[in-house]
Formats: sequence, C-alpha cells, structure tokens
Amino acid sequence: MNFGFSEEQEELRKMVKRFLEEKSPETEVRRLMATEEGYDPDVWKLMANELALQGLGIPEEYGGQGYGPVELYVVFEEMGAALFCAPYFSSVALAANAVLFVGTDADKAEYLPGIASGETIATVALTDDAGDWDLGATSTVARHSSDGWVINGVRNYVTDGNTSSILFVPAMTDAGLSLFAVRGDAAGVAREALPTMDQTRKQSRIVLDDAPGVLVGVDGGALAGLEETSQVAAAALAAEQVGGAQRVLNNSVEYAKTRVQFGRPIGSFQAIKHKCADMLLDVESAKSAAYYAAWAAQERSDELPTAASLAKSFCSEAYFHCAAENIQIHGGIGFTWEHHAHLYFKRAKSSELFLGDPAYHRELLAQRLGI
Repeated sequence: MNFGFSEEQEELRKMVKRFLEEKSPETEVRRLMATEEGYDPDVWKLMANELALQGLGIPEEYGGQGYGPVELYVVFEEMGAALFCAPYFSSVALAANAVLFVGTDADKAEYLPGIASGETIATVALTDDAGDWDLGATSTVARHSSDGWVINGVRNYVTDGNTSSILFVPAMTDAGLSLFAVRGDAAGVAREALPTMDQTRKQSRIVLDDAPGVLVGVDGGALAGLEETSQVAAAALAAEQVGGAQRVLNNSVEYAKTRVQFGRPIGSFQAIKHKCADMLLDVESAKSAAYYAAWAAQERSDELPTAASLAKSFCSEAYFHCAAENIQIHGGIGFTWEHHAHLYFKRAKSSELFLGDPAYHRELLAQRLGI
C-alpha cells in the first residue's frame, strides 16, 4: 500500500494551487460568501473549460477525465486550504458519485456529461428536517402517478440547494429507498436559503409538494449506492479538512515567528511551541487517515466504510482543534471579523457536523467492528 503521490498527481496539486491563489484569495472568499449564489459563474466555467476539474473523476465515456478519488483528494485538499467558494463538493463529491453508484448506464449518460462540462450544478439532498444522516430514516416519500413519479417531503441542510439545477432526492417508495432527479425550478419545489455560521458553504431547506421526479437507477435499489456515495464524500470532506488544518498550522507558525512580545518572537515561548507541536501532530495524523480513506475509495475496497468513518471522525476533530488554536496563537486579532482565522474556525465547525459528526462516525465504526 503506497500512500505517496505520483509525479502527475503532484503536478495536478501545483496547478490547482496556482489557480486557487489567483481566483480564491481571501478578498474573493469574503466577496462571494456575502452573495446569494456563493460562487463566481465565470470562475466555474473556467474550471470546467480549461482545467476540467468538474469532470476529473467522471469516466471518459461520460465526458470526464477518468481519474479516481486520489486525484480528487488532491483537489479537495487544496480547495479546503483556500476556502474555495463554489458548488464543487455538492456536484462532484455528492451528485456525480450518486449517479455513478446508483444510476443505470442510461442515467449516467443523461446526467454525468452535464456535470463534467460544468453546465449542470447538482447536489444530493441527504437529510430531512431532523438532520439525520441515516438514509433509511428518510421521511420523504415518492409515489407513481399517471404523469410519472411525484415526491413529497422536506429536505434540509442541502448543500448548494438554491443554485443547483438538479436535486437528487432520496425518497421511500413501496419498494424501498429510491433516488430521484428533481429539477430545481420544477413546479412543487420551494427552496429557501438558510442562515449559516459558515457562509462559505451555502445550505438550503427544500419543500417538495408533488414535485415531479425522474427515477435514477432501480425502484427500491438506492440504499447501497447512496451509502457508498456518503462514504466517498466523507473521505473527500476529510481531504478538505486536512487542507484547512495544514493552512491554519502554517499561518500559526508564520505568525509565531514574526510576532514579537517582550523583545522576542512568541514562537520562542514554550506555551506557543507546545500548541504548534500539538497542531502538527494532529495534521500529520489526519493526513494518514485521509490518505487511507482515499486509497480505499480508489480501490473500491471493503475497508472503505471503516476508513471513511475513521477519517471523517479524526479529521473533523483535528481541523477544529487546529482552527481554535490558530485563534489562540494570534491572540486578540484572531477574534476580529477582519482576520481570516475566524473563517477557518467556522468552516472547521460546519465541516465537523456535515455528513455526520465524530460521535456519529465512531458509532458506525463500533457497529462495523462489532464492538
């Protein structure tokens, strides 16, 4: 098992990093997080047309580049470091994987080329008002009418729900859990933007009232594919968290070198040294967990459920701890709205809860390991 990156993957990292340094500086993050859309359509098109990032993990026969989760890990890590504002996670980590793991060949041909080209922004509405990540507990239902399938229910905390042209909605039918594609502007779909602590990642509440939907995959056959989607997405989110944790560690070390108190850099004080050392341990351990999850996703390994929950639970706590320590090391200035430390702190907290908090994933681990 080799957790090292190839030369090609490192070149991908450099390319994405250069792109984000140019297109996602802190000033642009602050501008976009204050808008309703939460992203720049021109940058989104540039990503698709020149960098082909939206189609990176989509098979070539459906308009993508044919790479796997490891290459996507590299992209997500850099995006997490830059707090990149765009519906990339929802379209790539959630929607594209849901179609790949649940859909038929015809479904893949219908939806994946649009996602790969950047023309389609999509998401998966995983939770209802209760915010329960247990897919089998969904309260949304679908029934077959004379005009096709109609869906009723409420989906909440939907990432990029207001900007997505297609919503992939899990719903219960007489046959079991199924997946449906619902157009965002369809009759019977009411979307409400939610106020969020982390403004860099938009969320929505969606009410479906006899909303027309198109079945994706087989009626009653979506549970296994959606569970795998959640696991691969959790691994991708762990990569984002690693990128963010590494960035706040770098920021803390740099500040500790340059901030002078009592005639010496604060990095020379033992208390600051200990904080930075603990952060480094968290970051390196989080990388190991996230790399393991990326490898398991790439290989479609039986270890993926365990690796994904392990990575999500550990990386969530590591990122939040590093983001909090970053504020402490920066002192009073770290608490101000003008400083970037609070942006990472809020992203760390929202990512900790997204796709299940550490306690939820530790419970999944315990069940899978028979503890």
